[in-house]
Amino acid sequence: MQNGSRQTKRRPDFFLEKYVELEQLFPDLQFGFAILDKKLRYQHVSGQLAELSGIDGDNLQGKEIGEVTPHIANALEPMLFRVMTEDRPCFEPAVTIPTPGNLKTACTWQVRSYPLHGQDGKVLGAGIVVRDVTEQKLREATQAERLQFESLLATLSTTFINVPVSEVDDKIVQGLQKIVDFLGFDRSTVWRVDPDTGEMICTHSYELPGIKPPLAVLPHAMVPVWNSMVKSGEIFKISDIDELPDRFWREKQYCRDRGGIRSIVFIPSQVGGVVEGFITFVSYSVIRTWPDDLIQRLRMLWDIFANSLERKRADQKIQHALAEIRTLKDRLEAENVYLRDQIHIEYKPDEIIGRSAPIRTVLRQLQQVAHTDATVLLLGETGTGKELLARAIHNLSNRRERTMIKVNCAALPAALIETELFGHEKGAYTGAAARRMGRFEAANGSTIFLDEIGELPLDLQAKLLRVLQEGQFERLGSTRPIEVDARVVAATNRDLAREVKEGRFREDLYYRLNVFPIAVPPLRERKEDIPLLVAAMVREFAGAFGKTIERVPKKTMDDLMHYSWPGNIRELRNVIERAMILSNGATLHVDLPDGTPTIAPRSNLLHEVERLHIADILERTGWRIRGRNGAAELLGLKPTTLESRMLKLGISRAATPSEIP
Repeated sequence: MQNGSRQTKRRPDFFLEKYVELEQLFPDLQFGFAILDKKLRYQHVSGQLAELSGIDGDNLQGKEIGEVTPHIANALEPMLFRVMTEDRPCFEPAVTIPTPGNLKTACTWQVRSYPLHGQDGKVLGAGIVVRDVTEQKLREATQAERLQFESLLATLSTTFINVPVSEVDDKIVQGLQKIVDFLGFDRSTVWRVDPDTGEMICTHSYELPGIKPPLAVLPHAMVPVWNSMVKSGEIFKISDIDELPDRFWREKQYCRDRGGIRSIVFIPSQVGGVVEGFITFVSYSVIRTWPDDLIQRLRMLWDIFANSLERKRADQKIQHALAEIRTLKDRLEAENVYLRDQIHIEYKPDEIIGRSAPIRTVLRQLQQVAHTDATVLLLGETGTGKELLARAIHNLSNRRERTMIKVNCAALPAALIETELFGHEKGAYTGAAARRMGRFEAANGSTIFLDEIGELPLDLQAKLLRVLQEGQFERLGSTRPIEVDARVVAATNRDLAREVKEGRFREDLYYRLNVFPIAVPPLRERKEDIPLLVAAMVREFAGAFGKTIERVPKKTMDDLMHYSWPGNIRELRNVIERAMILSNGATLHVDLPDGTPTIAPRSNLLHEVERLHIADILERTGWRIRGRNGAAELLGLKPTTLESRMLKLGISRAATPSEIP
């Protein structure tokens, strides 16, 4: 500037006058300025502009702008020519000027250019006034980026407030993609910390094409230091993996093995003081810095994701609890249905009455097996009290706090047995308007009594076998297996071994059921128990009918003990009940079915005995099945069950008992 002043005194000229004018107009050090002639040769350059340009201002006079400052010429020449050609000022708010010696970096100038006129009005050159706004632009860019990021966070926050729980996972992956694209990362991953094993499990991730996806599970031993830092809730960041201390040698190896990770940051999230998971941001291609303000913004992003995941987990817990409540509700409803089904079944005392050798043998077997979970198969004729024995097994077991569930396989239509046993889903078949729990599911944790197991259709025997073997089944109309813990007690009056040989019963199911068989003796083999049974039944019906019976004649008792009782205890009970109804005094008179004690022909086959007995009862009732004192009532069966049994046994009115095969 001192040289320029000396030149002004010694040789004043046009360009110097203009330079002095600019110097007087812009004394502020923020501005640099220069005077160029029409051929864009420097005439005068201020010290400030020389400093901004990285050049020596004293040696520029008379030299072309493109010769000495090519980085400035490329940016300003078009504007300077336009100013002089069009003879009007020009303003450029942001001109990028490469840094001399390092063209990868640049600064930003605000440039004003003016045409310079001689006394005749002709344009003789141009003046430029420059202000360096690089820092201002950086601040503006940073602020703009921050605003854009905050806008993105606001959008994501709004999205996750309204997103259904079922869509949370997809929305998180979409959010990761937006962040990766916006901030220029290569991958972002959400991890869950397993509370039991401490392993880090990948739940959501997004990576650019060509970038290795994360491991599904990151074992503790692979990155032990990071694992400890995550569990303590510590944020970790590193710009260059190679700068990690030696104690991170396993982490270094992991980064190399995963495709060459250069920079990484992870941010844990805590719920109730316990770290539930963390998020990572990874750069492969370039070294990234992690300034505190960026970490804060990334933490805000992770809070949005973490809150959504926590809401999802809470919703899953609620749904799980509701499912358990529904299961318990369905089970209680199923048990209630079962109990309602039993209202019309006659009361039987819990105590098993008898002191004969056969019944003592049965009671000893019950004591041996009751406390186990072994499957029990009760074998005996109709009416021998198999259900009472099943209840005794249940009441002596560890499952006695729950209701025993009973299913009569012979009383259900074949089309409904499967849904009765295993339940069905809504819409599983026409008329299935709602989901229904089956008897097996209702018996979970209890005992299920399968009466008349020999009547179970072959196609359902396989499904029952699976329950016995694996403890699971599917509802009708569903493929989802249901686990069940139900102790099975089965009963039949059929010869199952013979049924297996004749192909009517699965051999594998037979052996599964026959774990602990108990042969229930018919009443004719325990006649010494008849007086005890009669006394108990008289007491029961006396209370029910409001009558007092003081004596049972010896002849009556002898007749009862000599009768063969093909219907066993059920028939005895029906006979005593009828006698109690007809009795008008203190003495009980019993009218046996045919009026005299008889010895019915013995048969070695249970189903033949059953056929003979049913046919005999039908003859005595004149083949009247329904109504008071009808065959179904005398046999203790439902009319539909009796009709089904008659069809299976080939009993029709055209045949007499002696003619039945």
